[in-house]
Amino acid sequence: MATARSLQPPASSLQRRPILLAGPTAVGKSRIALLLAERLNGEIVSVDSMQVYRGLDIGTAKPSAEERARVPHHLIDVVDVTEPFDAARFAELAHQAVAEIRSRNRLPILCGGTGLYFKAFLDGLGEAPPADEQLRAALRATPPAELLRELAERDPATFEKIDRLNLRRVIRAVEVIRLTGRPFSAQKARWNGTPGGPSDALGSPGSPGVSPDPGRPFPPSLGLTRSQSDLRHRINERVDGMFRRGLVAETEQLLKRGLADNKTAMQALGYRQVVEHLRGGRSLTETIELVKIRTRQFAKRQMTWFKRQLRLEWIELMPEDSPDVVATLVKARIEN
Repeated sequence: MATARSLQPPASSLQRRPILLAGPTAVGKSRIALLLAERLNGEIVSVDSMQVYRGLDIGTAKPSAEERARVPHHLIDVVDVTEPFDAARFAELAHQAVAEIRSRNRLPILCGGTGLYFKAFLDGLGEAPPADEQLRAALRATPPAELLRELAERDPATFEKIDRLNLRRVIRAVEVIRLTGRPFSAQKARWNGTPGGPSDALGSPGSPGVSPDPGRPFPPSLGLTRSQSDLRHRINERVDGMFRRGLVAETEQLLKRGLADNKTAMQALGYRQVVEHLRGGRSLTETIELVKIRTRQFAKRQMTWFKRQLRLEWIELMPEDSPDVVATLVKARIEN
């Protein structure tokens, strides 16, 4: 694993293929992506399953209006909190955004922490069937322990890898198994070569946008990480800042707009815990501490997922590394 200081500027030219910048929450991705976009004539595509929702601003650490004025951002504020959104729609919109950015001879920078969305963008969508609302309703009414037991019996591979606290993903895995009679892990990824699909957005085979070596990252893919103690400190500061800026009041307004009826949006870190607080579940002090704990747990799961599912070149950031210095050095690595 490289450190930010170990990166040396190479003498090479930048290609206009997409750049992936991934990492756990609070690692500092967004600030570095902003600086990179300014220096590389780029635009940012948010790879965040919650920033797509209008109104989920404070708790998702959305870029400010000033930051969006500095650099164009895509896939932010796409749908209302009452609307559904999933990896399929993300992949479609992300490829559209990347194609538009490249048509302007600008650099697409896909930045975020939602691993499944990165995977959908890179590999396309699997052969899994669309949702069956009647079956899904029945699964939602099933005790989580029973769902996990069924998943362990019928698809041990998925059971070992899945986030078992994420009921929405567990339900989807069991739903696919029941609809197809096959393990969820056996659903093969589809590589779509039609216009707008992965091969079109990343570059045609034989072009500079495609790496012919399957062992190399494709496209250029960087992961940012920090020491456990450093990331814990940054998470604690971020959560405290969110509550100071009005996360509770924002959540109250979102509840009036139908937040509680959207199972996906209600998974957003911070909002679910604040809703429980507003309903008398715990004190504000306890809620703040719980959000910190859940965020740290989430960051750990993100790292596990990224290391298993994506080929990333990891860069460890030091507490004393400023975003400006890191952006300069990451730019050098991207140009290589």
